[in-house]
Amino acid sequence: MLKDGRRFGSLHVKSISAGAVDRLYEKLKVGANGRTRHRSALLSMTVCKRAWDVAHRIHPSVVPASNPFKGLEIEYQPRQNRSATLAELNQFVAAADADGSPSLGAAAMIAFYWLVREEDIFGRFAWSDYRPADRPDHVLAWHHKNRKTEKVAIPLFDVDGTALWPEMMTRLEVVKRTGTLIVMRDNPDRRKKVHLPWMTGGRNPMRYVQAEVRRICQAAGLPDDLTFTSFRHGGHTDGADSGLTDAQMRALGAHKSTAALLRYAKDTETQRQIAGRKRLKSRTERGNLSE
Repeated sequence: MLKDGRRFGSLHVKSISAGAVDRLYEKLKVGANGRTRHRSALLSMTVCKRAWDVAHRIHPSVVPASNPFKGLEIEYQPRQNRSATLAELNQFVAAADADGSPSLGAAAMIAFYWLVREEDIFGRFAWSDYRPADRPDHVLAWHHKNRKTEKVAIPLFDVDGTALWPEMMTRLEVVKRTGTLIVMRDNPDRRKKVHLPWMTGGRNPMRYVQAEVRRICQAAGLPDDLTFTSFRHGGHTDGADSGLTDAQMRALGAHKSTAALLRYAKDTETQRQIAGRKRLKSRTERGNLSE
């Protein structure tokens, strides 16, 4: 609401200046309860910036080319997802098995080792994707994002026949096949007498999964900030710690750019040690007497 009683949305676009946008942003940062809401204000500004460019392209004579929503200084820094370590993954899997929920342990391993998103693990990843008839030495990892679906064929064996994912393969060999999906609920439904997928209907089909994961994390004594998403982020970070190049990480996780990859692979001391080790090796090979 403006001081004269009008609403901001009633203004003509040509009268909206950068200063007006700054004041709008300051107003939107404060909710009705007086609390700051940086994320909501950021979303509003992002939508307005995009909408301005789209409207100018279609109506250049009405919407000015200069976009006042661009260049706005945003205070909000999104919270990074916590990365799970391999030890935490194993701790969670052991707790899930002890709880009688081995499917959740398998799901966490799929996220960590094959970098599959939780929606794909619980809603798309089928037995037909594991060692399919036409590619028996591969697993087809789902990656559904931005309305596009891609399956990455991940080799299960090295050129000499060595299993590349022995932990995953051993796990899947003992998983009971109770449906078309690899990850199904561990107990049959009381009324339908069949095993159902973990994802249910409603506005948030992952809510039940998230609640069960939280319960198992608590039983395992894992930190409160560890979520199911942490396992996929942990897999990326583990890959970076292992010295994988950006290209190798993008190929494994179906990332289109290094910028997208960097949201998952967190910087660690191990990576800096690897970087130092490689530079030391290079200097030594050049005869710079590092050794």
